[in-house]
Amino acid sequence: MNSRKIEKKDVLDLNSFAAIRKTKRAEITEIKKHRRVPVGPDATFYFESYDTMWWQIHEMLFIEKGGDEQVNDELEAYNPLIPQGDELVATLMFEIDDPARRKDLLMKLGGVEEMCFLEVGQDKIKADAETDVDRTSAQGKASSVQFLHFKLSSRQLDLIKQADTSITLSIEHPEYGHSAKIQGKTREALLKDFV
Repeated sequence: MNSRKIEKKDVLDLNSFAAIRKTKRAEITEIKKHRRVPVGPDATFYFESYDTMWWQIHEMLFIEKGGDEQVNDELEAYNPLIPQGDELVATLMFEIDDPARRKDLLMKLGGVEEMCFLEVGQDKIKADAETDVDRTSAQGKASSVQFLHFKLSSRQLDLIKQADTSITLSIEHPEYGHSAKIQGKTREALLKDFV
């Protein structure tokens, strides 16, 4: 059973983390390589795990050095992004280097967090967006970062584990309609979230 929550006892002190940071970064880079799914030209889904969130918490603590109070804040922020055995959790990022083009696209993508889907065979699972903050402004501008949960029923869990079941990730926004198949090493990596 994969760990589903990072606790205070799992957080290293800054010196201990500094001693393993370089090695850990290489490990996490390898893990993340197979948990990344580009959808269309500008969007990438980064599927999170206990390991990616453990790393994120430690990096935030290492960079900001906020002490014990910050530990609690980081645990509260990142624990909800660890998949709980019946779901996939992704950070969706719109990565556009040109600031003008980025702003233009994001102004058109209001509500995009409500238009992301995971298709498992014939079943279409709508993403549930994290509700910590509103990620579409009143002016209709989408945030360049969205946090999404794809929760599967027990039947869908059985289905997704079958080798011949197709898995597709899609964004069905009128201004950004793209999809991508999840296969190969990425599929193998994500199936571990259901163990």
